[in-house]
Amino acid sequence: MNWLTNVVRPKIRNILRRETPENLWIKCPDSGQLVFYKDVEANQFVIPGSNYHMRMGAVARLKSIFDNETWFDVALPDVAADPLKFRDERKYVDRIKDARAKTGLNDAIKVGYGKLEGAGVVVAVQDFDFMGGSLGMAAGEAMVRGLELAVEKTIAEGIRTADIAGGGKAVGTKAMGAAILARL
Repeated sequence: MNWLTNVVRPKIRNILRRETPENLWIKCPDSGQLVFYKDVEANQFVIPGSNYHMRMGAVARLKSIFDNETWFDVALPDVAADPLKFRDERKYVDRIKDARAKTGLNDAIKVGYGKLEGAGVVVAVQDFDFMGGSLGMAAGEAMVRGLELAVEKTIAEGIRTADIAGGGKAVGTKAMGAAILARL
């Protein structure tokens, strides 16, 4: 056993090795080019070279909508986790727990209140990463709470899917985009 090659050299390599974050680069699914993550984020998740639109999470979408990237999270009511005791391959309660752990969200809808071009608005954003943007009882309650707050503040309310191509179909539109529901 050679202590120089087995002990000293690995320690020197560990000292010289730098840690790089895993999400430093993004590969464009359309063109295959590697793009710096910060550039894509600054361009609102659109790949600069190919104009490919990446999926945007709910928090990133809210940041892009509100003035100065600031808003207030709207407190959403608690609902029963699984009143129908739904089960397919896995229990619905287990799916919800996994989705909450994965995304850090309580449900597929996140509601925010803030300013858009100086005017007060309430925006509900659907996040496709939460169980495919599943619209369950909690999502319905979130939309109702957003509408109630908009009426209370007499401002506009909009619901936007975080992934326009993938979500909102359950509501009855193919690309819900930015549907203004109440304008007072």
